[in-house]
Amino acid sequence: MSQAPHGRMPTIFHDTRDLTPFREGYVRTPVRGLTDGVNDVLSGVLTGRDHARLTVTGNIPRLKMLSSKTAKAMHEAVFTSTEPDRLLAFGRMNPGWAGLCHVMAGLLAYKHGGFLRASELLQRGLTTRIDDDASQFSAMYLGQVVTKVEVAERIEVPVLFSEESVFLALSHCLREMGMTEAALEAVVTLPPSLPSALARCTAAYSLGRHRDVVLWTEGLLNTDDLSAALLLIRARSQRARGDFESAQVALREVLRRRKTNLALKNDALTDRALLALDQGRRTLTPRSKRPAPPAELETLEVIRKDAEMRRLWENDFRQLGGE
Repeated sequence: MSQAPHGRMPTIFHDTRDLTPFREGYVRTPVRGLTDGVNDVLSGVLTGRDHARLTVTGNIPRLKMLSSKTAKAMHEAVFTSTEPDRLLAFGRMNPGWAGLCHVMAGLLAYKHGGFLRASELLQRGLTTRIDDDASQFSAMYLGQVVTKVEVAERIEVPVLFSEESVFLALSHCLREMGMTEAALEAVVTLPPSLPSALARCTAAYSLGRHRDVVLWTEGLLNTDDLSAALLLIRARSQRARGDFESAQVALREVLRRRKTNLALKNDALTDRALLALDQGRRTLTPRSKRPAPPAELETLEVIRKDAEMRRLWENDFRQLGGE
């Protein structure tokens, strides 16, 4: 694991880029999920686009006047397909474009919730080399394609077409399939950002790598809902390690910002209650600490258990001897 120049662990959540592919993330709730689905259908009707197609910010980019027939066919396949098969058929007819076709087909399958097929298509696309024409088409027309990726439980982030959108979608597919190690490997090489940090720490927490989660999130503050969700994972890892005081500090930071999403605040309050139970306390106030039992009572309890075990052993011995 790489170290920072001054011996400290490099943060995985602080993105120093001026322009990032991430739009504002949000917390998915049953009500919000329903309204988002209705909004997608309504916006599709109003704009004349099928909501089952790939999502695009703004209008679909127009083709250049002197575009080749292959580019025109790819443009139509990307922006009008509702099923991955059309893109796959185009890739079979144009081997130099096959890698890009598989990636776009994988993102389309991911949008429809087909995690197994999406993971297969994305992995195949990432390992297939594309020619210069396909690369130029990707840079010119696909920058407005948006994929809504779940980077942690109930946390979704719209991501413009990029390395991040593909690998984060692949990581989510692998998590859903129970391949958590592979899901973690899919995001470890991504540039630092809160969405990739959430995906990375979610996988690491599931694997029981709590020390890594704590090191990766050192110094994190609650600046938005994504950082609040990451602090919740940090607090749970600290609790799993038995570091109750630090877990309490992380949960207090989640609750500090007034505009933190209500669902995240409720999770933090629940975690505080569980933290109190772990410590044998009714609350987290200093007065609520349960006093340790006197040494004499502990000794008497051990003596009682020993006497009971000896009585049971003697009964069994008598039965074996026929008495």
